[in-house]
Amino acid sequence: MSQDGMSREEYEEYQKQMVEEKMERDAEFNTKKAERACLRTCLREKYRLPKREQDEIMIQQAGDDIDVPEELIKMVDGEQPEEEEKESIMGQMQNLQNMDMEQLKEKAQATFVEMKSKAEEKCTVM
Repeated sequence: MSQDGMSREEYEEYQKQMVEEKMERDAEFNTKKAERACLRTCLREKYRLPKREQDEIMIQQAGDDIDVPEELIKMVDGEQPEEEEKESIMGQMQNLQNMDMEQLKEKAQATFVEMKSKAEEKCTVM
């Protein structure tokens, strides 16, 4: 009998169980680290940042077990087309085509009148 009230066999079984649980926790932790590394790699590619060798090593160690959550992948991939489309000249042209020209003209005239009146208030020469 040991001091904890366990026999030697029970103690050995307990130690074996503790080692197995630790191995499972370590495997889960390494998988999470690889998922994060994969996500960082995706973000680095998206924003054209330099690659990090440590992330590549982490992904290789995990193998094919990496499953980045779909929500995160959508967040990374979903923004890119919109940003590129808005930045391109064709994207800007499409925005102009979708606008109501009369409404745009009225807004421009109203803004011009407002700026003119404010300028007249501030400047006595005008």
